[in-house]
Amino acid sequence: MNFDEMWGGDDRIRRPYQKFHDWFDTEEPARLRAKQREAEELFRLTGITFNVYGRAEAEERLIPFDIVPRIISDREWNRLTKGIEQRVRAINAFLHDVYHRQEIIKAGRIPKDMISRNAAFEPKMIGVTPPGGVYTHIVGVDLVRTGPDDFYVLEDNVRTPSGVSYMLENRETMLQMFPELFARNKVKGVQGYPTDLRRSLADCAPSGAAGSPVVAVLTPGIYNSAYYEHAFLADQMGVELVEGHDLRVMGGRVAMRTTQGYKPIDVLYRRVDDEFLDPLNFNPDSQLGVPGIMDVYRAGGITIANAPGTGIADDKAIYSYMPEIVEFYTGERPILQNVQTWRCSDPDSLAYVLDNLADLVVKEVHGSGGYGMLIGPTATKRDLAAFRRKLQARPGHYIAQPTLSLSTVPIFSKQGLTPRHVDLRPFVLVSPNRITVTPGGLTRVALQKGSLVVNSSQGGGTKDTWVLED
Repeated sequence: MNFDEMWGGDDRIRRPYQKFHDWFDTEEPARLRAKQREAEELFRLTGITFNVYGRAEAEERLIPFDIVPRIISDREWNRLTKGIEQRVRAINAFLHDVYHRQEIIKAGRIPKDMISRNAAFEPKMIGVTPPGGVYTHIVGVDLVRTGPDDFYVLEDNVRTPSGVSYMLENRETMLQMFPELFARNKVKGVQGYPTDLRRSLADCAPSGAAGSPVVAVLTPGIYNSAYYEHAFLADQMGVELVEGHDLRVMGGRVAMRTTQGYKPIDVLYRRVDDEFLDPLNFNPDSQLGVPGIMDVYRAGGITIANAPGTGIADDKAIYSYMPEIVEFYTGERPILQNVQTWRCSDPDSLAYVLDNLADLVVKEVHGSGGYGMLIGPTATKRDLAAFRRKLQARPGHYIAQPTLSLSTVPIFSKQGLTPRHVDLRPFVLVSPNRITVTPGGLTRVALQKGSLVVNSSQGGGTKDTWVLED
């Protein structure tokens, strides 16, 4: 039985949803259907789209948006915030350790091969300490819920986490369409995120930065699936959006081209993967990065957010060690639990996964966006057989997890309020002096009945996420 966040387990409206439900009962379905169409038109006019890959050409789609908010109480949110802050502190400490003394390996808590042979480990970061000691300036923590007080971390996103623009646009859309709902409910604001982001990035500027630090956003360009977000955040922060060809290394600094000539940058919020960041240090064929930027970075001349090499901390095999990582670096028991995970690189685990494939979810270690995964209970015999061959050929590329009974929240459909499965990605900003968790985050919803896949690339949609003030 799935836990329903609105109805609870006894068919009584849970307290966070009471005022919304009272309002909904007085609304005409025809008006709400019109509002749903209005929301879709707003998204279309704003240009809130994403690209779906895997075809001959990338296909641009509108992000599906549902007008029923996902509502979280202040008490629930406070517990989540404490758990997220604990986890992010541990991740930063872990990254510093694996690129310096590697005490966690010496202590036998993580096998050496799990780090040294990991494709996400970046040897060029060995011995490098980013300005302020911050590796993960922006973090997205994917959470799932299975009961009233049961939240689990599904995965950590610490390379180039995306989706925050949808969180902000979802809230703006709801404020515009249903101002009366916000008058009834005291909802914590998320609109300050761009200001918080710029401040947090500026606080991470190199020690040699003079005056107000210069911040810029580096995008791969208009064909990237998240280009809308890159442009949106640059605009909201009031900083320049640049591509690799706009930048060059000059006098030991990275500078961007402007109408008044080249201007040095202190902090670069990059949305370009490590491999393409610097053709002199990584992929020599890259046209997206800046030749020599890693040399400036290692010399302390620029802050790159997030730091190169952070992918070792959100690798799905490393994820399975997160309880040990949290305890090792904080001395505390994890507040937020992991989902049980089998590493297929282990022969015994692989045998278990192969024997129980139809009951498990199997993911690529470096996969994202819902691509390359198997959901056993909904897979066909043909899918299971094909995935079995993949596992046997390259077991180290996969992990497996049980199929969780994810919580549901209502969406607005032709039948009225209908339950659908959701996850939640809160966004975290890290600077040398503070960790800021934006109250809410991005709720992704599986729009198909019974589906557990919430990714927009796989047919999922989004909702506004409310955290109540009391």
